[in-house]
Amino acid sequence: MAPHADATDGGDTDLKSAPIDFVTLGMFIIDDIDFLPPTPPVKDILGGAGTYSALGARLLSPPPLSTTVGWVVDQGSDFPQALGELIDSWDTHAVRRLDVERLTTRGWNGYEAGADQKRAFRYTTPKRRLTAADLDPALLQSKSFHLICSPLRCQELVREITARRRAVMPAAVYTKPIFVWEPVPDLCHPNELLNCTNCLPLVDVCSPNHAELAAFLGGDGLDPDTGAISPEAVEQACEQLLASMPLQSYTFVVRAGERGCYVARNGGRKRKRPQGAKTARRKALIHGSLQPDTDMESLLAGLLQGDDGVIDAEEIEVDPGVQKWIPAYHQDASSVVDPTGGGNTFLGGLSVALARDEDIETAAVWGTVAASFAIEQVGPPSLGKDDSGEETWNGVRPLARLQEFQERL
Repeated sequence: MAPHADATDGGDTDLKSAPIDFVTLGMFIIDDIDFLPPTPPVKDILGGAGTYSALGARLLSPPPLSTTVGWVVDQGSDFPQALGELIDSWDTHAVRRLDVERLTTRGWNGYEAGADQKRAFRYTTPKRRLTAADLDPALLQSKSFHLICSPLRCQELVREITARRRAVMPAAVYTKPIFVWEPVPDLCHPNELLNCTNCLPLVDVCSPNHAELAAFLGGDGLDPDTGAISPEAVEQACEQLLASMPLQSYTFVVRAGERGCYVARNGGRKRKRPQGAKTARRKALIHGSLQPDTDMESLLAGLLQGDDGVIDAEEIEVDPGVQKWIPAYHQDASSVVDPTGGGNTFLGGLSVALARDEDIETAAVWGTVAASFAIEQVGPPSLGKDDSGEETWNGVRPLARLQEFQERL
């Protein structure tokens, strides 16, 4: 059984367990889903961004790697025993906290009245969102963190996690974690654009979906003629944001439903450091710290010049950046039963891949495969074993699906 906390053990975790590769600060939610007729409603379904992102990391972490997936499950007095047993069967580092004074966070998923039948969500009990203070020392030492929040809260969480992490890790072994930020849709609009760009220096990946990305720039991300997701709109939005911030390299991974995902990272140029050379000490600057009286001509002219004022082409290291579409795994719409949680699952797979030193394009492929399992049914996929004793989800080995998808690409 995975390590867990409840009312009897006070939340202590075993620090001798395997190091954590992934932690999500998304919430655990129990979902009730009302589908359009004639599909009947379903109740007491595992849900929430925390649950699905943990699932995404877990799908690509068969035992013993399963215990490197960390998350917090806040249980209220109404928490169903069956859901606890299901969580335990995943064998993750799930910190389960029971509070009999409150109800478990619950949400309703359904469709708004009207001709467009838009998907809707609302909380039906008070929510319990996570902060850095909810992470025990084991979780704080994770290699990667998934954050789903507003731009301002993202900045706050990164600072708090970093400060607490430094407090529990000796300075000699401290490492910077990977931060993957998923903006919440309610605060994706032009008024938050500056706050969004201020987050980019703090995180390794910003991953909105196509609509959230477009909303920051005042659009909808759709083709005006067909109403379908517009790849051109996604590309243009990424180009506009990345081109406006040329002093560092930033990465967007835009989730675009049936179109797949778009990976965009701005490149750049820098002088190669001689082997064994020490980094020169310089005054620390943060992005956006240029002053009105900065001599831009002198600044830019000196960026790549050598001592003799001549730039040798062989001394320049060029990063071309990345602009790449990765298709969705399922190309047949009939394979998609319920898209709920697909984006969160994608980010769990992507984050754990980055934690295991995969590059961003490969990580997006991992995320795509993870998401494919989440959307094949209502609720999470079914865990089992094949005839050889290998772990399966929905009767398929995720690593085999990953290999098949990589070969397809």
